Amino acid sequence: MPLAKDLLHPSPEEEKRKHKKKRLVQSPNSYFMDVKCPGEEITCSSGESTGPQELEKGCYKITTVFSHAQTVVLCVGCSTVLCQPTGGKARLTEGCSFRRKQH
Repeated sequence: MPLAKDLLHPSPEEEKRKHKKKRLVQSPNSYFMDVKCPGEEITCSSGESTGPQELEKGCYKITTVFSHAQTVVLCVGCSTVLCQPTGGKARLTEGCSFRRKQH
């Protein structure tokens, strides 16, 4: 372990681990992201038909979501749950893909 540490040029790994207020340049941990509604095939059988029917669920619409959302976010098109809140970052539903928005 080196005794001399360069405080003006910390490594990116060190900066990520630090608290958002104690970094060399303050920056938030949160961000906005584009979440795509998942397209899922659900097999269900109705009482009158002889075989299972394939129903397509999901509309592939893109919704803007905050990374630390505190409420359940639903898709505008099909009302599918896109993410659920946790104590910190929101948990995306399985099958959802996301892209971090640029500033």
